[in-house]
Amino acid sequence: MPADAAHDTATAADEWALEVERRICEVPVGMHGWRIDRALAQLIPEFSRSYLQQLMADGAVQVRGVPQSKASARIAAGDQLHVELRPTQQAQAFVPEAIALDVVFEDADLLVIHKPAGLVVHPAAGNWTGTLLNGLLAHHAGAASLPRAGIVHRLDKDTSGLMLVGKSRQAVEALVRAIAAREVSRQYLALAHGRWKGMEDQHVDQPIGRDVHNRLRMAVVRVEGGSSKTAQTTVRLLDTCDQASLVACKLHTGRTHQIRVHMAWLAHPLVGDTLYGGRALWGMTRQSLHAARLELRHPVSGQPLLFRSEPPADMLLALESSGLHYNASGWDSDSAA
Repeated sequence: MPADAAHDTATAADEWALEVERRICEVPVGMHGWRIDRALAQLIPEFSRSYLQQLMADGAVQVRGVPQSKASARIAAGDQLHVELRPTQQAQAFVPEAIALDVVFEDADLLVIHKPAGLVVHPAAGNWTGTLLNGLLAHHAGAASLPRAGIVHRLDKDTSGLMLVGKSRQAVEALVRAIAAREVSRQYLALAHGRWKGMEDQHVDQPIGRDVHNRLRMAVVRVEGGSSKTAQTTVRLLDTCDQASLVACKLHTGRTHQIRVHMAWLAHPLVGDTLYGGRALWGMTRQSLHAARLELRHPVSGQPLLFRSEPPADMLLALESSGLHYNASGWDSDSAA
């Protein structure tokens, strides 16, 4: 696992435990003209620059008695910086919360859970509490010492299904390597709009990047300068009717919103996925996407592991209402191979 990821989690945990402390730092001659965030990072080196920038945004840093919220502001030799070291929202997010986890498999090194739709995986703006990370910190003591509490991949908030979590540093590092080497097979069930067009098996190899017209979305983009990343998804048709199609999708890369973007590019946006052109139908008001199958080798023992997860009730009801047929035993490792 990259060292900076481990540092971020440890730093956040340290900040959470911190009580409010006030410091006065005088700017030395050698820092005359520096950006204030750079100077603070040198004067208070035990905290990350991002934490200190957040303090400024919260009004906790004063220069010459005036709160300074602009990280790029320049300071002068002799200036006194008054800093209140206090927990930020981000810091307070890294706390244990008793959240019921639907555990599929667990041993000393590996945890496999079924994530329900609606559960946010990692704290972020607007969702600082009630996340899977908070639940993991309460679930086992070792999570606090692991990068991102052992989370090695994510599912969107409104996507349901199987997730891998490492419980030891050895397991986390091995899982990260295995995912990067495409040694973890991840397959999804998706309910998409429209009668299926084209071949039953389609391999989508289209780069994904930030949508230049809407920064909240991702898109298939080809922009010079490396702003897009390669993305590959294999899609297999399982059943289709006039209004919708049921497909199995296998990820070969792990880009943000990858299946949702590639399905929209195929002109089959997911039912309920309003961000990418879908609409609510048959009671599905979230994207109709479920992580249904995981296959990997145990990160420590090397034992082959296979996990399956049935679609949740809302998705099964939508399939029944659409007239599409889902056969749990009718697709397996080569369903989207």
